[in-house]
Amino acid sequence: MKQPRTKTGRGPRERLTPERVTAEAVALADESGLEVLSMRGLASRLGVEAMSLYNHVPNKESLMDAMVDHVTGEIALPRPGRAWRPQMHRRACSALGVLMRHPWAAIPMLSRMNTGPHMLAYTDRTQGCLLAAGFSHRGADWARHLMDSHIYGFALQELHFPIRPEDFALAAAGFLPLLPAGRYPHLHGLAETIISGKYDGRNSFKFGLEILLDGLSRQLKASRFAIGS
Repeated sequence: MKQPRTKTGRGPRERLTPERVTAEAVALADESGLEVLSMRGLASRLGVEAMSLYNHVPNKESLMDAMVDHVTGEIALPRPGRAWRPQMHRRACSALGVLMRHPWAAIPMLSRMNTGPHMLAYTDRTQGCLLAAGFSHRGADWARHLMDSHIYGFALQELHFPIRPEDFALAAAGFLPLLPAGRYPHLHGLAETIISGKYDGRNSFKFGLEILLDGLSRQLKASRFAIGS
């Protein structure tokens, strides 16, 4: 028996599954952004009729939830029982890497009630790692949200900042005439430092992360976030 072909006639049709639909939707969003994602466009990419997708995802909202959970599954999970600080450092750097690989994902992660299995495991393991270190449930929840604010905030700034890092020196030179030393001495000095190459103008994710972890360590040692606090 001949294998079924796609509607474009380009070889056997791979079986459609919710996982395949989600993975292709993530790939499409990675390539072109969420603004081009549609059920019709996704169906065309998969070589099927649009109505076929609804056998696997009820609607576009459900598809978005599945996409968010899919990329969350790429983040390294903390390991409760191991030293909490290295685990939170690893988690944060892994999460930032995922957000940079999937530039569309940060806003849906922040703005949706995500209850997929990967997101629940990610949150549960983070909470568990902090609890095992001695944080109270309240302290662990606050610490997790504080770290996530740094992760998402840094990612959004990196993704949407209007100047590319490699162009910082050129941009600083262009802005210098707008920053007379007599009126804006400190910004003038910063621009000159970037132009000279003494500082490349790039923000450091790990600089902020280490400050956060230092602060959480102090709070834990002072028993402000500890069990019973």
